[in-house]
Amino acid sequence: MMTDPIADMLTRIRNALKARKEEVDIPSSNLKKRIAEVLKEEGFIKGFRVIPDGKQGILRVFLKYDEQGSPVISGLQRVSKPGRRVYVGKEETPRVMGGLGVAILTTSRGVMTDREARKVGVGGEVICYVW
Repeated sequence: MMTDPIADMLTRIRNALKARKEEVDIPSSNLKKRIAEVLKEEGFIKGFRVIPDGKQGILRVFLKYDEQGSPVISGLQRVSKPGRRVYVGKEETPRVMGGLGVAILTTSRGVMTDREARKVGVGGEVICYVW
């Protein structure tokens, strides 16, 4: 039994980047799909695809590298965990690496970045930081 599937997703991406893989397979869920959408919108991954397998499906994430072959994602950090949830109000929405990175939040209006949350004026649970 897995206690933190989001941390597992981030770890699989982190490990695949270190191994210079082109893609990584992750057990799918709606929250993981939305996190992958945010990563694609922000330019951290090339894309993703859901592969049906008769159960929950597999989320295949296509990783992105720059011209020199170094990964676009230099860091992934899980913030809110099952044992310690981290919530922020609209005024305390975090800035990652002085705005160079992205905080991914789950809000009452869905999963979004810290910039979108500030624009909409909502707070929520901080899922992770990506830079």
